Amino acid sequence: MARPTKLQQLKSRGPAKKSDGRSQSYCADFIVYLRNECHLADNSIKAYSRDLKRFLDWLEDRSIPRLKIADLSQYVSWLCQRSLAPASVARHVVALRTFYKYLQLEGVVLDNPAELLTTQKMWQRMPGVLSPAQVDGLLAAPRRSDSYWQRDRALLEVLYATGCRASEVCGLRLQNVNLKQKHLKCEGKGGKQRMVPLGVRSIESIQMYIDQLRVRLVALAATTPEHLFLSRSGQALDRVQVWRLVKRYAQRAGISDDISPHSLRHSFATHLLAGGAGLRQVQEMLGHANIQTTQIYTHVDHSRLQKVHREFHPRA
Repeated sequence: MARPTKLQQLKSRGPAKKSDGRSQSYCADFIVYLRNECHLADNSIKAYSRDLKRFLDWLEDRSIPRLKIADLSQYVSWLCQRSLAPASVARHVVALRTFYKYLQLEGVVLDNPAELLTTQKMWQRMPGVLSPAQVDGLLAAPRRSDSYWQRDRALLEVLYATGCRASEVCGLRLQNVNLKQKHLKCEGKGGKQRMVPLGVRSIESIQMYIDQLRVRLVALAATTPEHLFLSRSGQALDRVQVWRLVKRYAQRAGISDDISPHSLRHSFATHLLAGGAGLRQVQEMLGHANIQTTQIYTHVDHSRLQKVHREFHPRA
């Protein structure tokens, strides 16, 4: 007798169970709470929404108020079985803890079993960091033959000179860039603003872009744009466009395909620390709320410290 096919097996089980409407309502109300009460950034809202959608997929017809720590531990195991990175699993757990805190505030649950959740130990993975020579190659990759080379060169210079996230660079407004005072003001996660210094080369590139290209792009826009970096239609660049630009110029410079806009942020922090900058100062420039997040970059100090040790320690 022939064995049933995979499709026949799935049909025999009936339709997949879906989470009940009340659970979906809890999650929807939580997202509204994050947006209106906590005033989280749009990207943070989207991340919480994605994580809770996965939670609802696992939840099926389970009742949220009845879930215990053992149930939530099964959820974490379920996440791990989907080959998510340790950092992604940890982020889902953080989202779940925050969600349960909201449910406590609303009186849906009395206890917060999510507080007891643990995840597999996250590796301190070395982020993708470019060498100074690779950075030079990348920043020089835009050529005069490229249609928007002034903008692209200024964009790459700002990413590396400031350590700003791609979303922060996309959100930069012309009025928040002070070339005379050599700094810019960007808006980070949670709407927090910070001042970041600009170097000579980035200032020169920005000025060239404003004088030679941006004025032409502004003329193409339906309304006068406020943002610094504009697309060919005169609209603000988005993160996808920035990501593609970095990928294209990295490929031209002969750099690994793993390079992204965030790689320039990693390189910014790494090179500062390797040059002797203080961790607190780098934390402030990166806009990290917790200094532990900044400490991931201290791996680069090992080679420098070994050199100092060999040079000065009497028994090195």
